Amino acid sequence: MKPQRSFLILLFTFFTTVALAQTTSADLRRSKEAIQREIDMLQKNLNETSSSKRLTLGQIRAVNAKIRLMQNKIAVINSEVKNLDNQIHENANEVTTLKGRLGELKKEYAGMVRFAQRNQNAYDKMMFIFSSDSFNQAYKRIKYFQQFGQYRKKQADYIQGTKKKIEYKIVVLDKNLKEKSTLLTEQEHEKVKLGKNKTEQAEMLSQIAKQEQRFKKDIASRKWQQTEIDRAIRSAIQKEIEIARKKAEEDERVAAQKAAAEGRPIPVASAKEKTTSSYLTTSPEAAKLSAGFENNRGRLPWPVGQYSIVERFGNHTEGQANYTNDGINILTEQGAAVKAVFEGDVLFVKELYGTYIVALRHGDYFTIYQNLKTVSVAKGTKVDTRQVLGTIASKEDGPILHFEIMRGQTKLNPEAWIAK
Repeated sequence: MKPQRSFLILLFTFFTTVALAQTTSADLRRSKEAIQREIDMLQKNLNETSSSKRLTLGQIRAVNAKIRLMQNKIAVINSEVKNLDNQIHENANEVTTLKGRLGELKKEYAGMVRFAQRNQNAYDKMMFIFSSDSFNQAYKRIKYFQQFGQYRKKQADYIQGTKKKIEYKIVVLDKNLKEKSTLLTEQEHEKVKLGKNKTEQAEMLSQIAKQEQRFKKDIASRKWQQTEIDRAIRSAIQKEIEIARKKAEEDERVAAQKAAAEGRPIPVASAKEKTTSSYLTTSPEAAKLSAGFENNRGRLPWPVGQYSIVERFGNHTEGQANYTNDGINILTEQGAAVKAVFEGDVLFVKELYGTYIVALRHGDYFTIYQNLKTVSVAKGTKVDTRQVLGTIASKEDGPILHFEIMRGQTKLNPEAWIAK
């Protein structure tokens, strides 16, 4: 039974390897398709915004984002090629193993055929059985002839099965090689397109150098506007902190008065210094919201359906000008719905510079949605996860949502919180 067991193990290994390879290939293909959707959206926006001869910072950011995505796509293709190389290597090894096994099976089968030819005479078989020393031995010899015939048939089946498996593996190998050839061609095309985009990027940087003062002025203007918006956001959050602090102190005072009136020991406030977080999560509801938000780190839904990050969190340099983005800028589709990433309360809705800002509170966490054309919520109302807050506005850079996450007054990188 050893040949049968070895054959089954070989088949199991083969199908497991194929299944794992297919899963990896499918994941890579989905990743590549998602990247391409982002590239297409960026290109569509560039086509719409580049009709004006005036180069904008948004166009530069979009080209930078497109180049980054194209590099990511080439990296995914490299992974696909590497995955195929592994499959080709494994399949080639399995073909060699199967051919070796086929040779052993044929050799064993040939030996059985020779034995059968030597004992094919019915008289010889009968003599072999009747020459037994006992009835038990005769019975065993009869069973031997029966089992030998069955085993010989199984060996023939194994040989045919192995031949078919080798033929199938050769077909798979051929398919792998064709897929690799297609991927390498795709990779070359992507490298050519990347080169063209880098040339476009270099031309833009050259224009920036020639129009340095204009871009410095644009960046300064945006920084000033964003500073005013940040001031409004921080002021609203500070008011929430002050309201929460006063309420906590009032609750402690009322608890002390009640204890004194009932002759009980007056509750002693914790010696531990109160923090912004502790004030904002005093109520059970606020504490629950805060814990829920924190537990969903890395799993929060995106605030728009179609998205591509055109500017990341942190410090940036354009020519000689430097600035900081306290959130992320997300390119989306024209008129896209902007949705809450988590349940909470509307802290404020404010109109500044022709568009709306919506801020939500989630315990001691806050999310800010900037550059809305319309809003469908009001201050003080409760919202659910993925509830529509309004629609995106489109300026000269296209339909871009500025999205921030804060804990108290501390700015956090949204990319660490939203789902990958």
